[in-house]
Amino acid sequence: MNPIRTFAVLCVSLALTTPLAAQDRRVPSSPAELKLSYAPIVQHVQPAVVNVYAAKVVQNRNPLLEDPIFRRFFGVPGQPEQIQRSLGSGVMVDASGLVVTNNHVIEGADQVKVALADKREFEAEIVLKDSRTDLAVLRLKDTSEKFPTLDFANSDDLLVGDVVLAIGNPFGVGQTVTHGIVSALARTQVGITDYQFFIQTDAAINPGNSGGALVDVSGKLVGINTAIFSRSGGSQGIGFAIPANMVRVVVASAKSGGKAVKRPWLGARLQAVSPEIAETLGLKRPGGALVASVTKGSPAERAGLKLSDLIVSIDGFAIDDPNAFDYRFATRPLGGAAQLEVQRSGKAVKLSIPLETAPDSGRDELVITSRSPFQGAKIANISPAIADEMRLDPSVEGVVVTDLPDDSTAANVGFQKGDIIVAVNNTRIAKTSDLERVAGQTARLWRIMLVRGGQQIQVTLGG
Repeated sequence: MNPIRTFAVLCVSLALTTPLAAQDRRVPSSPAELKLSYAPIVQHVQPAVVNVYAAKVVQNRNPLLEDPIFRRFFGVPGQPEQIQRSLGSGVMVDASGLVVTNNHVIEGADQVKVALADKREFEAEIVLKDSRTDLAVLRLKDTSEKFPTLDFANSDDLLVGDVVLAIGNPFGVGQTVTHGIVSALARTQVGITDYQFFIQTDAAINPGNSGGALVDVSGKLVGINTAIFSRSGGSQGIGFAIPANMVRVVVASAKSGGKAVKRPWLGARLQAVSPEIAETLGLKRPGGALVASVTKGSPAERAGLKLSDLIVSIDGFAIDDPNAFDYRFATRPLGGAAQLEVQRSGKAVKLSIPLETAPDSGRDELVITSRSPFQGAKIANISPAIADEMRLDPSVEGVVVTDLPDDSTAANVGFQKGDIIVAVNNTRIAKTSDLERVAGQTARLWRIMLVRGGQQIQVTLGG
């Protein structure tokens, strides 16, 4: 190309692009435009955002102090106690004094206090805890006044690029407001909770913001701030919030007086579609949730869902992976039906899944008190509700550990919540009374077969 012509083309290009770039910027046309501010939104929202303080009494465990001979010789009365404190934020969602926060803020707490924006403090009781969503609901004690609240937004209406404000108590410095945009939606590979379907934002979120409000420009609650991705411990512009539509489900269960969140039960195990599976199924791209198994008698079976069906949408919402399906299904209202579209042998099939809770009869939960490796563990029979709640294979026979204190014998020897005890000393464990009876026997060795994370494990412990 002629160099003179090249230069001429470049000049024309610059002449065309420079004025366009300048047109994107302008001087404010009036004093009123200089006063544009988020202050009215903040003033509306701040009174409903609270600080949550939780305290837990723990013992400083010293091996010497646990030795009875040492304690008797030196006259040591017992283990010294220490108070662990955690700080978070919360949102008032009902005028009677109902507060939603993160479960990890109050987990294991012996005492919970809530401080309002006007500096008043109230004792609070824990109404409901839901580890699956990392949400908890508190109620202020000894008060009859009406408190300011935030209304829920429809988090499905959010778009990437929408402006949002984060309000909480980062690092305990006091109530703080930051702003940013919605950076991404439907984040599912975060690994924080069972229901991975987060709003990602670049609004600064730091330790202490957990449980605080993420609000839109109309002042409505779009999410509960719950986690950050950080290499330093501080905000690096990647924060995650639980969508308001999930928060609404948990709050509704608390208002109804339930101790657990009521959710629809599918009764099928789903798996992600890898590129290899997509190629086998003849898909243009990996996506959807593949049915890996169907529980007998479940809503999924009654609706006609079959092994190897590929779920591609629910009530019109596209499904990219099992996490997306879990979120969409869990936020459907009980009592009706959800409309699923599945791909079966290359053909589209529509199914109607009844929205009902999993049956919870025959749980027979109890705590093992006899001296044994299981001492202190709370166990239950595997009902459909337990299997759904703890993500267990309902076909496995045994009893499941539903809870165990940190200082219990069971925890110290290595048992974990979710372990399924299948056999002890060659005795099959089919129900909780079986394990209670076996644990009450004297034994020099305990040969235990358990299932953890789908894998069978053999353990031998001394008596």
